Amino acid sequence: MTYIPISPKERDAMLATIGVQSLDELFEDVPAKHRFPKLDLPPALTEMEALDELSGLAQANENVRSDLISFLGAGMYNHYIPSVVDHILRRGEFYTAYTPYQPEISQGTLQAIFEYQSLMCALTGMDVSNASHYDGATATAEAVNLANAQFRGKRKKVVISPTVHPQYRAVIRTYTQGMDMQLAGDDQFPITDYQPSDLLSLVDDNTCLVIVQYPDFFGRIYDYTKLIEGIHAKGALACIVANPTALALFKTPGSMGADIVVGDGQPLGIPMWYGGPSVGFFTTRKQFVHKMAGRLVGETVDSKGQRAYVLTLTAREQHIKRERATSNICTNQGLIALGTAVYLSLLGKKGLRQVAELCYQKAHYAAAQLSKIEGMGLCFSEPFFHEFALCVNRPVEEVNAHLLEHGILGGYDLGQDYPALKDHMLIAVTEMNTKEDIDTLVEVLSEVSHD
Repeated sequence: MTYIPISPKERDAMLATIGVQSLDELFEDVPAKHRFPKLDLPPALTEMEALDELSGLAQANENVRSDLISFLGAGMYNHYIPSVVDHILRRGEFYTAYTPYQPEISQGTLQAIFEYQSLMCALTGMDVSNASHYDGATATAEAVNLANAQFRGKRKKVVISPTVHPQYRAVIRTYTQGMDMQLAGDDQFPITDYQPSDLLSLVDDNTCLVIVQYPDFFGRIYDYTKLIEGIHAKGALACIVANPTALALFKTPGSMGADIVVGDGQPLGIPMWYGGPSVGFFTTRKQFVHKMAGRLVGETVDSKGQRAYVLTLTAREQHIKRERATSNICTNQGLIALGTAVYLSLLGKKGLRQVAELCYQKAHYAAAQLSKIEGMGLCFSEPFFHEFALCVNRPVEEVNAHLLEHGILGGYDLGQDYPALKDHMLIAVTEMNTKEDIDTLVEVLSEVSHD
């Protein structure tokens, strides 16, 4: 980006506005010895030299579009993104838009958010959606805030499944620092024989929320209907962290009775980048809308009877309630949320289901072939979507290094977060993986098993 400095006239006007005569006077409060420190910087480059240097650095990166075959998931997935998504996002009226503090002049932005909210409600089977959060982990932590607000802080226990994404659980712990809140469940069960129903033993009259994941971190699919009935019997709320792609194929969390459904919208038309930015979706029941963090856009008509969009329930927000707000998270990921809305509207119900079916079928083909390798096998027997845990019987770091030599980005090392699953990797397969890709993975892993 080109830097265009201000003119001397503009500089003098700025100085006069703040009541100083010169730049020296502006900085006179900074001790003289600290004003011009010696910086250990290389010699300056010309624009041509700088471009050459930066291009060289960029070319050192490998990406899953042109350089590597990826089987890495664990919350960030390599899906095909139609070109129209990026085309819409780069339009100036969207690209430069910000959170609509003045809805009367932000109708386009408000409509984009309204459409996003409508699509997320349809996908999750819930009543209302906010305008998005920073990512799935943030949205999950905000579910804890909603539950705490719903019970006015009188119920102080949150039960978290150990198969909720480890990074999500870490963010929840960060969020609840300083709060009188007890977190239970995620470190109380042996992961190798844990079942979701085990969580009910921890749910009591002090529990405000129970959080599970669907499919769980290992890709397994459970019907949480009975579990949620048990949670409600204790008077607590139930939150499901969902993979949005899976919702096109399987039972919706709403139909299971969930009170809150959250997750990361990255699979819906957002690149993996370098791990972000992404978009966290947050949906809930209408009865909890006053406790929901973030913005909510509603549709109405103006004085002429024309369709119009407005921010609703803004009295709960940070810029009005401040310290009494449900949450201080108000700025939505507007541009990224628009990307998911474009993706969903472009694919439609049938297209998204086709993506989910391809993921499911290819993952099961991969699992069947990998299970045939001597010394390797699936860690769990439960049904799964497009991820599964594979036992490789040697350090995953070593296996992944070998795969990378063959242009393959291997699976996630589960031993990092689950010591009992040392030498297990989480393999993710999407519609982007061809049969030839999968067969190559099987061939290279077969070589590893015989080393």
